[in-house]
Formats: sequence, structure tokens, C-alpha cells
Amino acid sequence: MLLFESLLGLLLVAVVLLWVSRHLPVPYPTLLALAGVLVALLPFAPAVEIEPHLALVLFIAPALLDAGYDTSPRDLRRHWVSLLSLAVLAVLATALAVALAGWAWAGLPFAAALTLGAIVAPPDAAASTAVLNRIGLPRRSMLVLQGESLLNDATALLIFGAASAWASAGGTSGLGLLELALAAPGGVLLGLAIAWPYLRLRPNFAGTLSATVLEFTTTFGAWLLADRLHVSPVLTVVTFAMAIARGISEQQPARDRVQSLAVWSLAVFVLNVLAFLLMGLQARSILGKLEPGEFWPALSVAALVLVVVILVRIAWVMLSRLAAGVSMAETHGMPAVPPWRVSFLVSWCGMRGLLTLATAFALPQDFPARDVIVLSAFSVVLGTLVLQGATITPLMRLLGINSDRTLNEELAEARQALDSVAIEAAGREEPELARALRLRYAHAKKAAASPEDPLGSSDYDQATLRVVQAQRHCLHAMRQSGRVADDVYRRLEEELDWAELDARPHQDNELREA
Repeated sequence: MLLFESLLGLLLVAVVLLWVSRHLPVPYPTLLALAGVLVALLPFAPAVEIEPHLALVLFIAPALLDAGYDTSPRDLRRHWVSLLSLAVLAVLATALAVALAGWAWAGLPFAAALTLGAIVAPPDAAASTAVLNRIGLPRRSMLVLQGESLLNDATALLIFGAASAWASAGGTSGLGLLELALAAPGGVLLGLAIAWPYLRLRPNFAGTLSATVLEFTTTFGAWLLADRLHVSPVLTVVTFAMAIARGISEQQPARDRVQSLAVWSLAVFVLNVLAFLLMGLQARSILGKLEPGEFWPALSVAALVLVVVILVRIAWVMLSRLAAGVSMAETHGMPAVPPWRVSFLVSWCGMRGLLTLATAFALPQDFPARDVIVLSAFSVVLGTLVLQGATITPLMRLLGINSDRTLNEELAEARQALDSVAIEAAGREEPELARALRLRYAHAKKAAASPEDPLGSSDYDQATLRVVQAQRHCLHAMRQSGRVADDVYRRLEEELDWAELDARPHQDNELREA
């Protein structure tokens, strides 16, 4: 009961803070991180503990599904060099740098210090998106950062699993190294294997609330199965999400897609809110257990880890840019190396968030130096969100980087193509239906006069549905041919979904239980 009451109180606090964030130039993760500190300072704040393995699957799996669904495989292939550098090599470099600092400065066992490095190494998808959506970052850089924050979770969790097992057991084995090598390809194959039956089973639940339940159970089930098989749960869920996103684009009803997006967005958002606030409570319990002589040394370790995390990312991004070379990119058909100002801005976009919090939660209570590791993790999340998240917009102005308008330009071009298809499709209808929009309401009134079904669709609505269907085929073909990017596709698909829902009769939009 205490846990339930505590969660309700935390959500109410979050509601107030989120209202405040709308009126301030501060992203909501920054306010939530600060709120975690303020809540922890309250004398009556509850002590909340979460079972370690539950923390990872509960907080990470939904966020990965939500982000992976919107990720474009085409963009991942196009920017694979940048993604390899940031999502794999930069995570390794950061984890090693933090491990060396923790081992040499704080005297942590090297395996525990490497575990700390894996926890704080990956920037977070939700934290980055919440900040970057407000500032209009150049589109190519935005795509790279989104891909990085999605794929670097796999690298970090592989290091985390190996290092934490090493720290707990005192060593590793050849079998463990073999499992580590097979974890990534095994996760991709498992994700595809789960997506195949899901895509064939999913249409049987169309138009029902059970479809959303199936999505949740399959997502969490995929993570748990991957964990049991010792393959990468992150890559399993990401691959599953990307596979079903492409497999159900045209077969999924608009009502189901709108419902699914709303439920997943809310679920991921609530989990983010709880993770930030719960970490503040964890930090309070840790600080309360520290002896007076341990307080400042622990904070100095946390501050050192924060500085290392920020500096290593800046150094890595800038050195990678120097090593890339424009001529090599052009020769191999790769995107040109961005200007140094954009590269520096990318290096500053290293906000940590949900994964760092969840992996810190996942450490057992008897893990070596757990208190210092959790305190350092929370300090990195708080420090990067406040220091970096709140200064990105001023930094853009200082560097002279303007908001990117290419997305709006491509949206305008694609929508004009869809409007042309709509006009052509409408021309095949009866002349009175194609003549003027005002006829819609006359037909709606006529349909409402039916005693059998006053909420049924009118002739105008049926004509609208045929037009929307023609637009859907056009939009799908444009994405398949590469004429529009996936972010443009998603926005226009959402617009068509709402147009379809508006034209359908009420009973078609009702969700049944099963």
C-alpha cells in the first residue's frame, strides 16, 4: 500500500512540474531530475526499492519498442559509419575511461568501475528526444543521435552484463566470452523470429483492446526470452519493433494505430517520470547511509565521473570528425562530414537518462561499491540534463546554427503529391461529391436520418475513405521507393489516420475487448 501511495504522490508531483516545463525554456527531463533531488530532501519521503531484474525490463523494454518502431533502417544503413563510431566505439571509450578513473582515483575494484562505466556511457533516447525536439537540430544530426541513443543501449548492456558478472563472481570464463560474442547476432535473429508469427497473428485482433495487450505481452516476452537465452534483449526488442513497423504499415487499421501510439506514448512517458523520481529517492537513501567522512569523497567520485563522461564524448566526436575526411565520405557514397560547429553540438548532446537509471537500479544490494556507483549514476543523469540539456539552445545561437527546415520542405513536397492523388481519386466520384466540401454535411444529415443506423457513414464519407485509401497506397509507394524519409512518412500517415477515423462510422471506431 505504501508503494502505491508513493507512486501516486510522485505522479502528482510530476504533473505540476510538467505544467511548469511548458512555460519555461527547460526540457521536462531536466525538471524531473531536479524534482528527484527535491523529493529526496523531504523528511517524509518514502524509501522505495525495486527488484533489480524488474527495473530493466519494466523501464527499458517499452522505451526501446517505442523508439525502434519509428527508426528507419534506411537511415541506419546510410549513417552506419557515424552510428558505429557513436553507438559502439564511443560507448566503449567512455566505459573504459570511467573505469580507469574510478579504479585509479576512487580505488574501486576494476570490474565494479567498469560496471559504472557501462551504466553512465550511453546517452538516452527519451532524454535526447525530449530536449532535441525543441531546438530544431540539423536533421542529419538528429537522425544520427536518435539512432545512436537506440543502438548504444545494446553495447552498454553487453558491457554491463559482462562487467557485473565479473565483479560478482570474481572472474569470467571462455563460455561467458562466447555468449557475449553471440549476444548481438542472436538478439537480431530472435527479434526477427518473434516478429514473423506476430505479424501473422496480429490481424486476428484488429479493432480490439486485445491487440494492445498483445503488443505489451509480446514486447516484454521478447525481452524476457532473450534474457533467458543469453542474447541481447535490447537488439531483440529493437529488431522486433523495426520489423513489425514495416510489416503492418498497410494492413493495420487506422483506429488500431492511433490507439497503439497513444497507449505506448503514455506508458513510456509515465515510466520516464517514475524512473527520474525514484532515482532521487535512491540517492537519498544512499546519502543517508554514508558516514560523515565518506560524504565528500563519494561526491568527488560522482563529480569526476560526470566530467569524464562529458569530456570523453566531446573528444571522441571531434577526433572522429577529423579522422573521417570529406573525400572518403564522397568516394564511398557516405554523407559528407558535417561542419565542426555541428559536430561540437552533437558532442554536447550526450544527456543520460532512463537506461542509466534502470541499470543502476538493477545492481544487487550486495554489489561491490553499489552506493558510490548509484550515486555517480544519478549525478551523471542530473548533471548532463541540467548542464547540457539547458544550454543546447544558447549554444546553437552562439555557434550560429539555424533550425533545420528540410523536414518541412520534404513534408510540403510529399503532401502535395498526396493531394494530387486525392484530387484525381475524388474526380472519379459522383460530380456532386467532388464539387464542394459543404455537401459533406448534407450527406451526413441524410445518413443521420436513417432509423436503422443514425451514426452510419454517408456517401461523402465513403468517397472520403476511397480517397484516403488511394493516398495511403501512394504514400507507401513513396516510402518504398525512397522518395520520402520515414519521419515524413509517419507524420503523413498520422494525418491520413485521423482523416479515415473522421470518415468512418462510429461503430467502426469502437474498440472491442476481444
